[in-house]
Amino acid sequence: MAYWKDTFDCGDAIENELKYVGNYGAKGEKRAPRKKATPEQIEKQNLANKVKRVRREIMLNFHSWDLWMTLKYPRGTRKTTKEVLKDVQDWTTALRNRYKKAGEQLKWIRRIEIGRYGGIHVHILINRPRTIKDVDLICKELWGKAGINFQSLKEEGGYEQLASYLCKKGSDTETEGQLSFLPEEDRKRCLRYSTSKNLIRPEDVRTRKKYSHWTMRKIIKEGPKPREGYYIDKNSIRTGVNPFTGMSYFYYTEIRIKNKWETASRDDCG
Repeated sequence: MAYWKDTFDCGDAIENELKYVGNYGAKGEKRAPRKKATPEQIEKQNLANKVKRVRREIMLNFHSWDLWMTLKYPRGTRKTTKEVLKDVQDWTTALRNRYKKAGEQLKWIRRIEIGRYGGIHVHILINRPRTIKDVDLICKELWGKAGINFQSLKEEGGYEQLASYLCKKGSDTETEGQLSFLPEEDRKRCLRYSTSKNLIRPEDVRTRKKYSHWTMRKIIKEGPKPREGYYIDKNSIRTGVNPFTGMSYFYYTEIRIKNKWETASRDDCG
């Protein structure tokens, strides 16, 4: 039986996932009885995995000074999501060209939404290089259709809130069923997020180590030890048994200790 630890180095945070048999992965211990997952449980697990992936993509590619925006249309505008997508793609192309002139790459994650009363808007997260001044004003100039709302990123929980929002099943306060008034193509576009192709992906930074049951027992029993320059986020520690695999798991996150200079200059984006 193999016992392993997956590590995802996301820069300021390093996430660790340990999987093993029994309480400590001791020799001779067996998996807990497996359960057959219901469709609802499978859907819930798939959503949790999706949120975890998006959260890691945000940590790997974005920072607290980057821009989380809502691109809006004038009140009463009615367009299909295909038309909205064309508008956003044109805007993204123009913005990418501005970035290229400054020797930078544009990165983004977005989601199209249609509100309860048919109002269209686009949520998008973009990087804000320190070498480009007034990125927010450039975004407004290039959009040119209506206002853009800007919000600060919330780092708590490794961008858990933002990732959950990008992956939520419905559109605004609507559920998938309540989007049934939309054509199928529009409904699908409102139920998924998109990203630029140049993002660093979680699988790019994952490393896996296999351990003996004795080593795994020591890690679980004595608790995780942070590497130099990091501390353990106690709120990140989770342990239990996956009812569908019967494997025990132990998760924790290491947070990089930032120096005073980083803390003081984090909002200095030009």
